[in-house]
Amino acid sequence: MKHLLSTQDLSRDEAVLILDTTAQMAATQEREVKKLPTLRGRTVVNLFFEDSTRTRISFETAAKRLSADVINFSAKGSSLSKGESLKDTALTLKAMGADAVIIRHQASGAPHTLATAGWLDAPVINAGDGTHQHPTQALLDAYTMRRHLVPSPLGKDLAGLKIVIVGDVLHSRVARANVHLLHTLGARVTLVAPPTLLPVGIESWPCEISYHLDEAIDAVQPDAIMMLRVQRERMSSSGGGFFPSPLEYTRLYGLDGRRLARLPDHAIVLHPGPMNRGLEISADAADSPRSVIVEQVTNGVAVRMAVLYLLLTGRTDAATTSLNAPKENS
Repeated sequence: MKHLLSTQDLSRDEAVLILDTTAQMAATQEREVKKLPTLRGRTVVNLFFEDSTRTRISFETAAKRLSADVINFSAKGSSLSKGESLKDTALTLKAMGADAVIIRHQASGAPHTLATAGWLDAPVINAGDGTHQHPTQALLDAYTMRRHLVPSPLGKDLAGLKIVIVGDVLHSRVARANVHLLHTLGARVTLVAPPTLLPVGIESWPCEISYHLDEAIDAVQPDAIMMLRVQRERMSSSGGGFFPSPLEYTRLYGLDGRRLARLPDHAIVLHPGPMNRGLEISADAADSPRSVIVEQVTNGVAVRMAVLYLLLTGRTDAATTSLNAPKENS
C-alpha cells in the first residue's frame, strides 16, 4: 500500500491490518504521555484546497502524536489562490522534502492525480475529494463498529453485521467510502434515502437500497445506523428541490427517539459530523447512550496515526515493537 486514495483499493487483509494497527495506536493514547517517536524527522503536509477544520486538526494531531513535523498548506491566502497549478504545488512540496501529503480537494480525482502523475515520490492520503471518497472517515467508522459489535475484534472483519446508512447519499463521499469498505469487510449495507438524493449508477454499488426508513429498520434490524449530514451547501438553495421541506425530510428520514426505540437493543448510532441537529438527527438520538458520535472523533486520530505509520514505515504487519518504545517527555 503506497497511497490511500479510496476504500475500493483496499483488500480485506489491508483493511483489517489498518484496523488492528488503529487498536494499538488507540491503546497508546490512553497513556499519560501520548507522543511516540515513530516518525521523528519526517515531514507531513496538510494540503487543503477545501475548508475542513475537523479533518485537518485530526490529521495534524495524528502526525504530531507520531513526532512528525507538520506543515499546514491552505489554498486561501497562498499561491494556490493566485492561480498556481496542482503540479507546481506538488513540485514545491517535493522540493521542501515532504514525506507524506494529505490532500483535501473539491474536485473528485485530485488525490489520484497527485499520486500518479509522477510529481511526488511521497505517499498521498485522500482526506476527501469532491463527492468521491473519504477513506479515513470510513476506516474510523469501521473501527468504531468493530470495537462495539465484534467480540475480541483483533484480526477480525465485520462479517455478518448489518449496517443502515441514511440520508444525503448523492453528495456524500462518506457514504461511497463506507459502502465499499464495509462490503470488503463482510458487512451487509442498506442505503436509505429519497430517490432525489441517490446518485445515478447506484445500482452498481455493493449494497441494498430502500426509500423508507421505518421499513428498513424493521426489515434489516441493523447492528448500526449511520445518519449522513444533509449537505445543504452543495444544493442550489434551501432544499434545492431535492426534498420539499426540512420538516418533511425530518419526518421521513430523521432519526428521533421513536425510531431509536425500534432499533435492536445493541445497535449503535453513528454520524460523520458535523450534525444538523433537528434535521437528520434529533438531540435525543445524538446524545443517547447508543450514540458513538463523540467516540468517532477520538477514533479518527488513532486511524490516521495508523495510516501514517503504515505508509511511512512501509510495515505490512501490525505495529508492535516501535509502539512499545520508551515513552518521551514531550
